[in-house]
Amino acid sequence: MKGFDCSGLTQYSFGQGASVEIPRTAAAQYKVAEKVSKKEAGRGDLVFFKTRGSRVSHVGIYLGADKFVHAPRTGKPIMVSKLSGYWQHRLVGFGRIPGARQPLLPRSVV
Repeated sequence: MKGFDCSGLTQYSFGQGASVEIPRTAAAQYKVAEKVSKKEAGRGDLVFFKTRGSRVSHVGIYLGADKFVHAPRTGKPIMVSKLSGYWQHRLVGFGRIPGARQPLLPRSVV
């Protein structure tokens, strides 16, 4: 898919997937997220980065196993990246949006 910037992707995903409204920008999403450690972070949590200057400027959705999905910038394809190299050096932390994470259903139910 194309057309999203990073925070637009997370805002859309949380709205559609969890029926939870979150702010529009990465910095505002960081402010409202409950901060969690990397050890506590799980699928569906947000992962935040400083890619420009001193404030949070990029966000993705954590997939676990040091991977996250994000939109690099408007018009570029959505991609999965690993938390290493460039991203590891710019990592600010992880955040959880209250009400957004739902327990996984057992496979037999799905």
